[in-house]
Amino acid sequence: MLKEIQTVISRAETTIWKDFAGGMALIVMLVGGLYIPGLA
Repeated sequence: MLKEIQTVISRAETTIWKDFAGGMALIVMLVGGLYIPGLA
């Protein structure tokens, strides 16, 4: 089972990084959207 997980991760490595970048972008937009109205 460990071999299968390693194989899947090695095949999907670029996808994982893209998903991580997209998730971080969503978090930044959420925090920015909640923070900006407090400045006004």
